[in-house]
Amino acid sequence: MNSAFAQLVQRQYGPWAVVTGASDGIGQAFACELARLGLNLVLVARREAALQVLADELHRTHGTRSRVMPLDLAQPDAAVRLDAACDDIDVGLLVAAAGFGTSGPLLSSTLADERSMLSVNCDAVLAQCWWFGQRLRRRGRGGVVLMSSLLAFQGTPRAAHYAATKAYIQSLAEGLRVEWAPHGVNVIACAPGPIASGFAQRANMVMNGADRPATVAQATLRALGRRGTVRPGVLSKLLGWSLATLPRWAQVRVIGQVMAGMTAHQQDASARAPGGPPAGA
Repeated sequence: MNSAFAQLVQRQYGPWAVVTGASDGIGQAFACELARLGLNLVLVARREAALQVLADELHRTHGTRSRVMPLDLAQPDAAVRLDAACDDIDVGLLVAAAGFGTSGPLLSSTLADERSMLSVNCDAVLAQCWWFGQRLRRRGRGGVVLMSSLLAFQGTPRAAHYAATKAYIQSLAEGLRVEWAPHGVNVIACAPGPIASGFAQRANMVMNGADRPATVAQATLRALGRRGTVRPGVLSKLLGWSLATLPRWAQVRVIGQVMAGMTAHQQDASARAPGGPPAGA
């Protein structure tokens, strides 16, 4: 692609980009969009076979070179290993799209699951920012995309811990954007609403009116370097505007009602389960 925007992306963020969570969903959409814009890719996720299929497809379609990096980002040394795997290439962009969510009452979850989510959504992202931030600072230009959420801006009943992990990412992105600007490094927080991906199934949520992952990737890359936060998707924009006028306590109540609708099936399943509360209790 030889468009002016593609040339801008290649000049500022090329020739290589690292995309975590690239095997499906938003991460895969970012990989496809960056390949379309002419960047080579380091594709990171746990499922090596899925990454290789994507790498082959991107090469056939766009001529992109890809490195497949099967990696569990919850492991303490994951960011170090990822950085080392990029020693011989010029990485100008990090898209930290890997992550997952939980939903429902916190006390109905397991501590192990919640700690695993904390590791992937927060600790792993911090480590990636530290290692690749060093690289981008030396380079004198580049970019970082961090995945926030519609839920990052207020407490969220029935997704309390997931929302808290995204609040961490939102705050981190806002601070790093200012801190790294003198080094020529652009940082953006992407805060989408419901997206049609595997996220909802893993988080045990029902999402209606979900946007496409490609919408998120395209809107975010267009905003990178121009804005600090982007809210791709209709619901994210709508709720963002409407909630902004409410006091914090009211925001929590409203977003809690939204989450109650997305997790209503969990309560129904509990009522039908043997030994569970009777329907209508």
